[in-house]
Amino acid sequence: MMRSLLLLLIMGALTGLPRHAAAQTPAAFAKGADVSWVSQMEAANYRFYNESGTQQDLFQLLHDHDMNTIRLRVWVNPTSGWNGKNDVIAKAIRAHNLGFRLMIDFHYSDEFADPGRQNKPAAWVGHTLAQLQTDVYNHTYSILDSLKANNIVPEWVQVGNETNDGMLWPEGRASTNMANFASLVDRGYAAVKAVNPTSKVIVHISNGFNNSLFRYLFDGLRNNNARYDVIGMSLYPTAANWPTLTAQCLANMNDMVSRYPGKEVMVVETGMPANVPIPTQQMLLDLMAKTRAVPNNKGLGVLYWEPQAYNWMSYGLGIWNSNGQPTGAINAFLNNPPSPGLVYNPGFEYTAATQTPLGWSTATTADADADLTQNYGQASLYQLSHQKTTAYQVRTYQLLANVPNGTYTLRAWAQSSGGQAQCQLYANGFGGTELATTLPTTSTWTRVQVSGIVVSNGQCEIGLRSDAHAGETAGIDDVEFVSSSVTSSVPGAAGVGFTAQVFPNPAFGARTVALVLDRDETVQLTLYTLTGQLVRTLTPAQRLTRGAHQLSTHETGIAPGTYLLKIMHGDQVTMRQYVQL
Repeated sequence: MMRSLLLLLIMGALTGLPRHAAAQTPAAFAKGADVSWVSQMEAANYRFYNESGTQQDLFQLLHDHDMNTIRLRVWVNPTSGWNGKNDVIAKAIRAHNLGFRLMIDFHYSDEFADPGRQNKPAAWVGHTLAQLQTDVYNHTYSILDSLKANNIVPEWVQVGNETNDGMLWPEGRASTNMANFASLVDRGYAAVKAVNPTSKVIVHISNGFNNSLFRYLFDGLRNNNARYDVIGMSLYPTAANWPTLTAQCLANMNDMVSRYPGKEVMVVETGMPANVPIPTQQMLLDLMAKTRAVPNNKGLGVLYWEPQAYNWMSYGLGIWNSNGQPTGAINAFLNNPPSPGLVYNPGFEYTAATQTPLGWSTATTADADADLTQNYGQASLYQLSHQKTTAYQVRTYQLLANVPNGTYTLRAWAQSSGGQAQCQLYANGFGGTELATTLPTTSTWTRVQVSGIVVSNGQCEIGLRSDAHAGETAGIDDVEFVSSSVTSSVPGAAGVGFTAQVFPNPAFGARTVALVLDRDETVQLTLYTLTGQLVRTLTPAQRLTRGAHQLSTHETGIAPGTYLLKIMHGDQVTMRQYVQL
């Protein structure tokens, strides 16, 4: 009996150990959206549709795209009632019922609070600092307590929104009195923990790329003993600068978790123009990879701000088309994104306007400047153009590899000024005569195609070539290479085929590139950024025999993030994703 009692006491003591005494599994990476406008949009008869055109509840649609987190803003006494207590609770219940994790974002205002405005609620005007501290505590407690009464405990709570210069101006303006701002943050923290001790408290400021701003504000909070758990940031890049800003954001996140021990980081708002869905998708994939790469799992997640806002409030940074359906940018959140087509960067959207479109090559030096991407594509922002103020000859091409042998059709949308000596969309499957079609003379986008392309060795060159007089122009967009009939599932006449695998991937440094060659070839591995800049050569060009090979790399000094591994083998090029932790 005594032995059994002792065993029960030991088991009780073990189960009562603090959580840090045992190894903990990090929480799943948070990926989701702030959809606070949804109830207001629905009241205005906005509806949401999935990619197939079927009407669907927005929360379910986001859930179906593997989002796991919803963020909701709270205003104190909004005139319209939107984002007030009742509206927030109703939306939170909808999110909770689908299993979403929840973030509550207190603005401490009757309207939007952001870096340029931190207006006190009308009911708090004229209050002293001490009264404002009580107001923050009581309002925070009240909202969270009401959510708890509905069995909802937010995983995160923001005490203030984009508080670059504090909140509840002028009393809580950080540049005027950092101690006042810190005291308001601390009272919000106390209220959160009083209701839900497990909720993590976020202090949120904008411009996640601006390390000096973050150091200024969070040094001030530390020096004034404000309590919080997570450093939240906004990041709103453009199609042109997102690679730069995400890299700066990662450097800032790494500095934050190093400079402020015990703190975590999270991108609680991001967005890009809705009319550049592919760059937005690339930015999101890169930003999520970089946030995951923050040491010790301290990068908690990435949330998109109001992705569903199509034709609403003149907001143009969503990921929805004007027809109520999401753009391809939403696929960045999928656990298993759809496989890309055979053509890489088919719509010339992977970067902003450039003379070196990612995945495409220019076959001339003298007239390389005649080859560029620019605005006004067929269905999205960019197109590939040939133009110059002097006579020019230029060819823009892509060598497709890993193509199953068979017969194919090359399609593209095209337009041309006409008058060129030659202006053709062409394909060479290296299995017979090259095939081409002349672009029609038209100022509107017209679909053209080249049929009957035979691929017999697993590769095909496709492209646009022009021999033009000064001022003559041509453009193509949304290029497709689709099979008419496939004779083998494995490319290469020899039957072995070319395959390439990278493992482990993601990794911190050492990894292996496993290749199977269908013939003797010269192979070289190089690493590029997502925007096409050479990072470094990983292996020198070397002659390899037909069959299986494993090439080892061990790279140091490469910033964490997502890159492109370019595998040149003979006259072919294969691209693979390369994620550095």
